[in-house]
Amino acid sequence: MQRSKFLVAIILVIWFVISFVTNIIGPLIPIVIETYQLSLTMAAFLPFSFFLAYGVMSIPAGMMVERLGEKKSMLIAFTLNFLGSIAIAVYPVYTIALGSLFTIGIGMAMLQVIINPLMRVAGGEENFAFYSVLGQLVFGLGSFVGPFVFTYLMQKIAQPASADGIAKFLSSLIRGEMNWTVLYWLFSLIFIVVFLTVALINIPKVNRKQDEKAGTLSLYAELLKDKKVILFFLGIVAYVGTEQALANWMSEFLKQYHGVDPTTEGARVIAWFWGLMSIGCFVGLGLLRIFDSRLILKIASAITLVMITFALFGVKGISYYAFMACGFSISVMFSIIFSLALNSVLKHHGSFSGILCSGIFGGALMPLIVGSLGDYIGLRYAMTVLYLTVGYILFLAYYAKPLIPNKTVEIKELFRPN
Repeated sequence: MQRSKFLVAIILVIWFVISFVTNIIGPLIPIVIETYQLSLTMAAFLPFSFFLAYGVMSIPAGMMVERLGEKKSMLIAFTLNFLGSIAIAVYPVYTIALGSLFTIGIGMAMLQVIINPLMRVAGGEENFAFYSVLGQLVFGLGSFVGPFVFTYLMQKIAQPASADGIAKFLSSLIRGEMNWTVLYWLFSLIFIVVFLTVALINIPKVNRKQDEKAGTLSLYAELLKDKKVILFFLGIVAYVGTEQALANWMSEFLKQYHGVDPTTEGARVIAWFWGLMSIGCFVGLGLLRIFDSRLILKIASAITLVMITFALFGVKGISYYAFMACGFSISVMFSIIFSLALNSVLKHHGSFSGILCSGIFGGALMPLIVGSLGDYIGLRYAMTVLYLTVGYILFLAYYAKPLIPNKTVEIKELFRPN
């Protein structure tokens, strides 16, 4: 395939959209609780529905893409995303929201399976590492921008006289007093635009490398008999569970214990949680050139445990900034766990990757556990379960014995003139 910077740009836009839509649930949680008068458990079923789709679809999506090709699969994914978004926008009732978020989650799981191999081909293998990092940056940007867009639209709807342009148009579509559904009207429009763009451009079928191919069911069954596979799968569950429990509950926590407004300060703390995560990814790239990834994972886990303690038991200011700082301290965890996992086996990396991606289901599990416990013992003590998930990641840092450790250089070599 001839390389295409235009296609690379489209893929980066898709990364932005995935992040923008996926991580908006956190800012919405306190508003949705108030709208539907939900318990914490019932509220937790919203992110549960979304991330359950990752656990269900990650492996089947790989098989489907290999059969249908990238373009058809992307069009199916964006159709599902649109149907899920428009359903919430038009019928904003709790049960519809659960089904809609599951539908959107299926579409997002499909897209993540598609766009990494497509980026490799569109940008060229020699540029893949660069574009992967750029994709991470764009993904982080989507998560960072989302809460600010949410705050902007909610303020414009609250003061109709100041609304103009897209905000005025979107506010006219809202049904009843469900102002937060303005986001799903916006998502619906975005999905239409991206669907039409994908439909009109040429996206050739990708010849997938061996480590990008989905395996047979018998191969997955064989892999799951390996203790290392299970332990690293649980590591992904623990990481994504930690990330999403923080992102989904920090605004509600700050509202309950410190009186923080979820539409302004609550949204801002979530935005900076994701923003600092993006910054942490770049810092982590530099540190991985110097230090063993297991050492970095140990230090990141220890710092995260301290930040969680400050966030849960500190006064308002300390809690507010500690939640933000968690984004920075956990930023390197996913990529290190994933790379340690793949570097711990000799073959079947494509199938192993599918199993690891299914661990994104942790984003469904942990917010639900926190919410369910929160109804009985309070959100503060419910969130202490994060000590277990981060503690497990710390255990993995000691357990991992990769066949190929990450390449490092002496600090003095970084500053040695060529």
